[in-house]
Amino acid sequence: MGGIGANRDHPAEFFYDNMIMGVELMHHAYKRGVGKFVATGTVCAYPKFTPVPFKEDDLWIGYPEETNAPYGLAKKMMLVQAQTYRQQYGFNAIYLLPVNLYGPRDNFNLETSHVIPALIRKAIEANERGDKELQIWGDGSPTREFLYVEDAADGIVSAAEIYNGDQPVNIGSGYEISIKDLSEMIVKLTGFQGKLAWQTDKPNGQPRRGLDVSRAKELFGWSAQISFEEGMRRTIEWFKANRDKIK
Repeated sequence: MGGIGANRDHPAEFFYDNMIMGVELMHHAYKRGVGKFVATGTVCAYPKFTPVPFKEDDLWIGYPEETNAPYGLAKKMMLVQAQTYRQQYGFNAIYLLPVNLYGPRDNFNLETSHVIPALIRKAIEANERGDKELQIWGDGSPTREFLYVEDAADGIVSAAEIYNGDQPVNIGSGYEISIKDLSEMIVKLTGFQGKLAWQTDKPNGQPRRGLDVSRAKELFGWSAQISFEEGMRRTIEWFKANRDKIK
């Protein structure tokens, strides 16, 4: 998996690898008599123009955003597999839809990383070089929702312990932010002194992403606890402390 650039450059690999991983893992878990299987999908499975906030019942109303559709569709097939294996075999497989994750130990490789780790690294390194500009893909208008990694882990564990149904369940923070506002926050938190330069010839990706997270609360009592700014501070601090270990 990766950001827009990685998805655009490796669509066949991302489709094949994710499809095969999901199908084989769940199938062999069933064959070996595993008592419960937790499948983690992706927000990329949602249609490009899903009404915001994204509700789980809208998963099939359209085609995903083009740059990440191969990845998103491969992951969405795990929902079909989970529901059909439950129907035919009585296999207890549940399906979760995590939103974009971030936090310590994220992937900070600029060729494959998602927007938050990429911008953190670019801002810090640009500031050290004394750059006057920080170049960012797109025009800043798309919105995204992000979930701190510890909240994500807690949500997955809570579902594993409590939830045993066939409905897909969003795992998110319920907080939507534009790429422009996100970039300005990172500039502020990293201390970058230059200006933002928007590369409008680059793709924006999906126009908006924001989840309805009420189902997780209703079905297994889970909701995110870490505020976005606090999670960002922790992520930036971790990157600064571990830069020498990151390629």
